Amino acid sequence: MNRELIKDLPAVFDEFNEQRKKSFVTAMEMKQKGVPFVGVFCTYLPQELPMAMGAVVVGLCSMSGETIPEAEKDLPRNLCPLVKSSYGFAKTDKCPFFYFSDLIVGETTCDGKKKMYEMLGEFKPVYVMELPNSQSPEALELWKKEVIKFKEKLESHFGVTITDEDVRKAIKLKNEERQALKDFYSLMKLNPAPMLGGDMYKVLYGSTFKFDKEALIQEVKALTQKIKDTYDDGTPDCPKQKFAGRPRIMVTGSPIGGASEKVIKCLEDNGAQVVVFENCSGAKSVDEMVDEQNPDIYDALARRYLNIGCSCMTPDTNRFKLMDRLIDEYQVDAVVEVVLQACHTYNVESFLIKRFVTEEKKKPYIALETDYSTSDAGQISTRLAAFLEML
Repeated sequence: MNRELIKDLPAVFDEFNEQRKKSFVTAMEMKQKGVPFVGVFCTYLPQELPMAMGAVVVGLCSMSGETIPEAEKDLPRNLCPLVKSSYGFAKTDKCPFFYFSDLIVGETTCDGKKKMYEMLGEFKPVYVMELPNSQSPEALELWKKEVIKFKEKLESHFGVTITDEDVRKAIKLKNEERQALKDFYSLMKLNPAPMLGGDMYKVLYGSTFKFDKEALIQEVKALTQKIKDTYDDGTPDCPKQKFAGRPRIMVTGSPIGGASEKVIKCLEDNGAQVVVFENCSGAKSVDEMVDEQNPDIYDALARRYLNIGCSCMTPDTNRFKLMDRLIDEYQVDAVVEVVLQACHTYNVESFLIKRFVTEEKKKPYIALETDYSTSDAGQISTRLAAFLEML
């Protein structure tokens, strides 16, 4: 029996929550064995390509205020906290994954990141993919070329050859991982939902730091089955009874994580339940598979990744399509948008999101602008308590 099946659910959630710290040792051991590491920042990166050459793809530390004071010695104070945090961890060498990475890969998702990548190049080799700002046929053609150039960069930088067969195997494995995670968070379609959104997020975020993808897939499948088995076991404390009557919330907006998880906590401490995350670390990153039947694997990769709905796209049609479907499928009662300070594209687009949610979907909406500090947690809790009382 899979070990996850015999653990209590809180223990499993906590294990995923601690996975980032646990993986530091694993990363060191893998580096000692000569395994290459590719550090990334964004969901637009086609992970299948470094996976195809046997590299570990790891998200870099960028969701903490710990290193922002050091970053502000070089960067403007009124810059997005995610950009400052990313640079701060690199400058201070406090991110083990940055230290272990042999190559850092970024995409031109925002102007702040683009300039920050230039500065990161002083610490590590950095490669930047030119992401188009639209999802037109012409943009797809450009992005496909960028995907192929990235493959060629990996080959030249690491001295390897990446075959089409290697890429197809990586696509299949990554699709299986996406499907396992999608099946897991799709449990939240149940009404009442079977777990708190905070616990769901622990799994979604923690899974990105489990480097053995085949083992991860089995663990997530086992966890999904465990939740199904205990959802309505007839006890007063089963999830179906425990979470009944809570307002069902969608969280959308800027990448969420680290101190910005205070919004999830404030929502659920005030009696709501986050049932779906549209953000980068939620549905947006795993909703669509790569088409394994496409004979042109680079076209398949380019299409899948360019289809991601993000405020850096103009127009951002796919974000609205995904939100439209998720609001219906998850029986969402209200939408909470989290926008990081100075994240201009999400901040501007929040006007369109509010209009879509309130006028087309007829749902209550609130936007919260925040950063990685905890100083505004009380104010956020007060605002959310008042918002929830109106539902």
